[in-house]
Order: sequence, then C-alpha cells, then structure tokens
Amino acid sequence: MKIKIDLALCQGHSVCLGEAPEVFNVIDQDDGYPHVKVLLDSPPEALRAKVMKAAKYCPNSVITVLED
Repeated sequence: MKIKIDLALCQGHSVCLGEAPEVFNVIDQDDGYPHVKVLLDSPPEALRAKVMKAAKYCPNSVITVLED
C-alpha cells in the first residue's frame, strides 16, 4: 500500500498520529495549520489496520490509501 496526503486540506488535527504514530507525524508550519508528515510512504502490511483507521477518522479526509 502507498499513502497519499492532500496537504492543501490538512489542518493538523493529529488524529492520524494518534491512530498510527509509526506512520504519521504532525509538523507545525510557520504559515498556518500544522500538517501531517508521512514517515513511511509504503508501510508494511502489519500496519494496514492502523493506517486504515487513520484515513477513516481523519476529520478532513486528507489521507488516501492506494494499493500497489
């Protein structure tokens, strides 16, 4: 799987960080909202459930999980 983020819509709510801290981080920005940073572009299958929860519960729906 691969992860795609729409940074234009991300407001840094940190839900993804709470669901999958191995995969996501949230970084403060000088010019507005914090944004998600993907730590693992292609996370291992063992983290699929966490990544899917992060995508599902993202308040702005900025996380897309793509299949390889």
